[in-house]
Amino acid sequence: MARRTPLNEAHRRLGGKMVDFVGWDMPVQYTSVIAEHEAVRNAVGLFDVSHMGEIEFSGPGALETANKLITNDLSKCADGQAVYAGLLNEQGGFVDDVVAYRFSPERILIVVNASNKDKDFAWMQARAEGVKPVDRSDDYAQIAVQGPKAVGLVQRLTSVDVSKVGTYRFTEGQVAGVQCLISRTGYTGEDGFELYCAPGDAEKLWEALLKEGQQDGVKACGLGARDSLRTEMKFALYGNDIDDHHTALEAGLGWICKLDKAGGFIGRDVLAKQKAEGVKRKLVGFELTGSGIPRHGYPILKDGQRVGEVTSGTMGPSVKKPIGIGYVPTELAAEGSTFDVEIRGRPVSAVVVKTPFLKKS
Repeated sequence: MARRTPLNEAHRRLGGKMVDFVGWDMPVQYTSVIAEHEAVRNAVGLFDVSHMGEIEFSGPGALETANKLITNDLSKCADGQAVYAGLLNEQGGFVDDVVAYRFSPERILIVVNASNKDKDFAWMQARAEGVKPVDRSDDYAQIAVQGPKAVGLVQRLTSVDVSKVGTYRFTEGQVAGVQCLISRTGYTGEDGFELYCAPGDAEKLWEALLKEGQQDGVKACGLGARDSLRTEMKFALYGNDIDDHHTALEAGLGWICKLDKAGGFIGRDVLAKQKAEGVKRKLVGFELTGSGIPRHGYPILKDGQRVGEVTSGTMGPSVKKPIGIGYVPTELAAEGSTFDVEIRGRPVSAVVVKTPFLKKS
């Protein structure tokens, strides 16, 4: 039986179309994916992301222990700052992509993908040198508030000056009378926050955001809009665009890998060697110039020969074009390069474009 977030009944009352998502009963949409997508781009949308996992390192040595497990460098961060990072295997491929929060040198919280939580926790337990991780996932619910009106909505419900919370920064305080970790991060390309709270408070917070957000045109949003929004930004999805077989450099995520940080990280030497020699394949964004929609797993062809595959694709509701992400040989990765995508047995022409597909000011 699929697990349920603390907001499951709230989704059902709103008429959410529920699906099994990596073992969780989650809403894929409420009204339509396009309407929910456009609400986030033009107003504000709410996402239940309580299925994500939270793993904590606490006590003396927490910073040093956690920092050796991730590719980014928490030692260069201030307290109240978060970083996007990878957990890599010995070959430089992804165990997962994560967000690490530095509360203090003695408290680090690492947020992991729902599909990987148990695997990630076991991986960390086996490799943590010093402080052992604690799975805190059941202690948190998480609501993402995303869109150009997100800041105003959250501000009306809190006495915290959220304008002072910079991107990838966080603070703590009450929102709608609920104690929250207020994090200015997101997965949509829009401004906004992730609000972490106790599971028992999640429904109160969700309902307050929906009620207060009516004047902003707020919509509850499901997994469908979350996917189309992140695809337009070329944000990687674990299991599609990044996995244990493709390295961080091939995925274009070298910027989250601090090869020179003290203590290094797992997979560091492989990446350093690959950087020196050059990668043989790259993750690119492309538009179809023929008719069709690219989907995960579709072959990418050059001169009739398979040279790669689509990892994500959609008809971008905001860019109004069929767009995709996929791995191709490096010689086909430059902007303007052309190839075909095989869609239902026929080749459809495509061109590599500069990403993100949606240009945000």
